[in-house]
Parts: sequence; C-alpha cells; structure tokens
Amino acid sequence: MPKILVIEDEAAIRRVLVKILSEENDKYIVEEAEDGLKGVEAIKKDDFDLVLCDIKMPKMDGVEVLEAVKKIKPETPMVMISGHGDLDTAVNTMRLGAFDYISKPPDLNRLLNTVRIALNSKELVVENKRLKKKVSKNYEMIGKSEAIAHIKEMIEKVSVTDARVLITGPNGTGKELVAHWLHEKSNRSKGPLVEVNCAAIPSELIESELFGHVKGAFTSAVKDRAGKFEAANGGTIFLDEIGDMSLSAQAKVLRALQENKIQRVGNDKDIKVDVRVVAATNKDLKKEIADGKFREDLYHRLAVILIKVPALNDRREDIPLLVDFFANKIAEEQGNAKKEFSSKAIKLLQEYDWTGNIRELRNVVERLIILGEKEVSESDVKLFASK
Repeated sequence: MPKILVIEDEAAIRRVLVKILSEENDKYIVEEAEDGLKGVEAIKKDDFDLVLCDIKMPKMDGVEVLEAVKKIKPETPMVMISGHGDLDTAVNTMRLGAFDYISKPPDLNRLLNTVRIALNSKELVVENKRLKKKVSKNYEMIGKSEAIAHIKEMIEKVSVTDARVLITGPNGTGKELVAHWLHEKSNRSKGPLVEVNCAAIPSELIESELFGHVKGAFTSAVKDRAGKFEAANGGTIFLDEIGDMSLSAQAKVLRALQENKIQRVGNDKDIKVDVRVVAATNKDLKKEIADGKFREDLYHRLAVILIKVPALNDRREDIPLLVDFFANKIAEEQGNAKKEFSSKAIKLLQEYDWTGNIRELRNVVERLIILGEKEVSESDVKLFASK
C-alpha cells in the first residue's frame, strides 16, 4: 500500500487531509507531522511514496522541507499545500522540483486526482531505476581477487572526475566493463556513452567516423554527417583498441583533447565538444611509440590514469564466481533451470590455461551447460572443455 506523509501545522487542515486520504477505500497508509522539522526527520527514518507539505509553517517552512527532501530522498514526489497568499511561492516550488500544489481548503476531487498522478509518477521513477540497474548487470565486474578489488577502488576514485583513463590488458579480459563502470558511476552518466572499435574501422574511414564529414569531402560523402565525438557530447567516448588508430587520426584526437574542438573531414570550421575520453588497448603502447606507430604526446594525454586489467590466469581465484555468474546468466537467457558445477569440475577449470581469458571461459561454460550432465562433472570438463 502506498505510504503518504502529511506535513501541516494547522491541526484542523491536517485532520481533514488525513481523513480524506485514509478513507480512500483503505488504499493508503497515511502518517502525519505537525511541522517541517518533524516531517524531515520522518522522511529520513522512513520511505514515503508521497509527501503533502504545507508552505507556511514555523521552525521550517515548506520550501526548506522541499530542498531538504530533494537532497535526502530526491525520488520522493512532493505536493505543496498553499494558502491564498502563497500562490506565487507555490508556483516557485514547482521550479525547485515539487510535483504539484493544491490550494487550501483542499478540493476533494483535485486532491485525490493529484495524489493518484503523483503516486503513478513515483512508480515510473522506481521502474526506470530498476531497468537501469538491470541494464548495468550486463557490465557487472565479477571477482573478489586483489586485482579486481584494486580496479573497483580505482573506478570509485576516478569516475567522479573527468580525468582521462587508459585501460590496458589482453583481449577478452573485460576492458569494456571498466569503461562502462567509469561512465555509469560518473557525473556524465545521464549523457551518452559512445563506443568506437578503432581496430574494426578501415584506416581511411577512421577520421570520418570520429569527427564526421561534410558533403563532398570524399566520393561517398553524399551528405553532412556528425562523428562519434559530436555524438558523445556531454558524455563519454570509449576508444577501444586505440593502438590500431592511424597516425593521422591520432593527431586529430590529440587536438580534440588539447582544445576540446574538432573539425569535420572536408571542413575547417571548429566544433566545440565536451567529451570525456576513455581509451583501451591490448598493445604495449610504449613499444608502439618506440616503433613510430603511436604518438608519445597522445599517450601522455590519454594515460592520466592507467588501469591494468589482469589476464584470467592471474586471477584464478575468481573462476568459481565467474562460472556461477555465467551459469545464472545463460540459464536466464535460455529460459532453463540453472545447472550446477561440481567442485571437481570447478577445480579443473581453475587449472586450465585461459589464453582467451574471460571471453573464452564464458564460451566454455555455455558449452558445458549445453552438452554436460544435470550437474556438470569433472569428466564433462575433460570431454567438452579440452583445449
């Protein structure tokens, strides 16, 4: 049942509001507070689906209550109660984040209709958060090893800044997971996260892909097109496999980082961009610099923070957790009951040489779930997970 808090210093009006809401077919649990301070204390201690709050009150007025609630429980909708002389203030509270306002004395139909709409809006906010959390699970970092704990600690410290991050590590270790968590935990999380696989784009097209182009810039440029940097404006751009980027494109990325400006291919007009750059590579960029394949100045611009993702062979203690995670995920995707792995099967998997890292482990777990017995055994691993 929805829980509603009524904050009103006038006892007669408070009783009317509580009576109206309590008698609404027993749909609501209604609590009351006689002033703003007591109301804020109640909100700190408990979760309410809706707060009705008077504007003019002693000790703490409605505007102050609204500002406090927006800090401690920002998802809680607030409906302000305004006297005739409070109308301008009531309208101003809408700008501060109030859901709506109702006038004194409250009209029954207007009150109940506002309450219903506000409660529905709270449900939508909660559902959106649930869906976002569900999406985030696709990029969950599984493991309790010292290496993974260190990466999580680094993400917590770095994500709240705009510092550029260079993520290194072998293929299949989960570098993209680090990039996603850096974005989702950052102040840019409401902005876009644009991913670019530099190794998958032909060198002659990488500049157009990153910076866009104008009509006629080259043979197939039939219209103006924005690039990935513009698409990521206000958010994060993830340059995966940046070690495969051409030297020409590297020069333009360097300028974008230095000046926060880009130019579309075929045009010399500057376009301002506000983008956080996160890059990743499986290459030794210092060796690439020595071989003349990567710009040293770009490396130093990108590697403000270095995060090294370890190979699976260096964090074998995480394999039981990873196997369990993949078994759950695969069962959910296929709509089947989860298959368990015997302790001997897990132990054998921990002894394997995982050259393909987590990506390879995931494939092996799926194969064992499809081909193995009801409980995946040591013999199943020997038979179906052979290297």
